[in-house]
Amino acid sequence: MKIQGFSKIGGATALALLAIATLPARAEMDAIAPPLVGTWTLVSADVQHRDGTRTHDYGPAPKGLLFIDSQGHYSLQIFNSERRPFASGDKETATPEEYRAAALGLSTHFGTLSADLLRKALTFHILKASYPNWEGTDQVRIYELKDGTLSYTVPARPNGDVPMSVWRHVN
Repeated sequence: MKIQGFSKIGGATALALLAIATLPARAEMDAIAPPLVGTWTLVSADVQHRDGTRTHDYGPAPKGLLFIDSQGHYSLQIFNSERRPFASGDKETATPEEYRAAALGLSTHFGTLSADLLRKALTFHILKASYPNWEGTDQVRIYELKDGTLSYTVPARPNGDVPMSVWRHVN
């Protein structure tokens, strides 16, 4: 086996050197991974407004799951609890209002996750998302992890609203 740049040493040696070179980043991930790994169910998805009031961003009882594996891969889904079916029964012929409600009534993305223990920050390295502008971006969330509950804030929206998500570890 040849790894580019390591043609004069054996494949096993090259792989060992590669593994050693990545140890600091991997060790940081391993330090936070065990409490984060598993399945999480959404408790709340609220938004805090500039005036200090707080409302439900995805209805009073949003549904959602967050899956995180031991290698840091994740998949996140949040759905509005009050999503209505399209009147036509056909997503190809929905009204503009139905499309708008469907698009704004969910937030989904997947990719890899890393954690900065000092900053208490999770970074979602987003591969694909329901909001296309997030694809290929890194989204940082300041978090708290306490008693099986993960909560984090999302950077403020252009209007100043700050979304907040709370998840409960189920396994």
